[in-house]
Amino acid sequence: MSVSADTCLVCGPHSGSTPILGGQLRNCRDCGFAWTVGAAEPTPERYDDAYFEGGGYEDYFVPAPRRFEAARRLRWLRSIVRPATLLEVGPAGGFFLEAARRCGIAAYGIDVSGAATRYACERLGVPVRHGSFESMVPQGRVDAVCAFHVLEHVADPWRFLLAARAALRPGGSLVIEVPNIASTAAQRLGTAWPGLQPEFHRWHFTPGALAHLVTAAGFQVVRQDTTVFRYYMPVRYQLRHAHRLLPDDWSTRRLVRLVHPRRGDLIRLVAQLAHSETTGEPNR
Repeated sequence: MSVSADTCLVCGPHSGSTPILGGQLRNCRDCGFAWTVGAAEPTPERYDDAYFEGGGYEDYFVPAPRRFEAARRLRWLRSIVRPATLLEVGPAGGFFLEAARRCGIAAYGIDVSGAATRYACERLGVPVRHGSFESMVPQGRVDAVCAFHVLEHVADPWRFLLAARAALRPGGSLVIEVPNIASTAAQRLGTAWPGLQPEFHRWHFTPGALAHLVTAAGFQVVRQDTTVFRYYMPVRYQLRHAHRLLPDDWSTRRLVRLVHPRRGDLIRLVAQLAHSETTGEPNR
């Protein structure tokens, strides 16, 4: 699908869309899903060393905050499902894989970035294969496929979901986290919202659009909520920046809770693959 087309990836050709944010995105009038107009193809070269040295991604290899983030993600995941085997797509520095393996989970990753793969393998010693998830043959089916801040980057979310189905055992879990274009912060801040990043993000999800997409792909949503960026920040960082973070949380959401059903900056979703369905085309 062309990202400049007047067609919603979720609702199909019968939906209409309108330009938003100065024409940078098109927005589906039915479900709120949005896509970047004229987005560049996500080639491996886009995710080289320079990608992790600027543009907001330079902290992906900083151990302390990333280990804090990984621990929170893993604790949340294990409160819902308890996978024995796990594949993470786009693990970046590999800190979530490191945390999962320390808990006894047989976990490995696949990353399109050579820079990220080298860091994860050489610095953390976690197994990450370099290449495209959609075109690589899985190393046996796993209990969970995790993709944190990956689906907004991929060339074709439908193809990604088909690859996830092929990698999962019957009854396995798909775990996704993406920015929430419907968050109150995104609505208030517009192009200044940190989760937008149209130079890298091709797809912009609402909670409803993401749930509809994965359901149409043959999954059943088990849990979905949203959280704020501050959720993944260590307490000392939060305290140091409380004068900026808390007023923004209050002004945009009228609450200081870290988790909210729909209004937070990030959508978190766990969906289960039907026990009888692992292959075939999604119900587009």
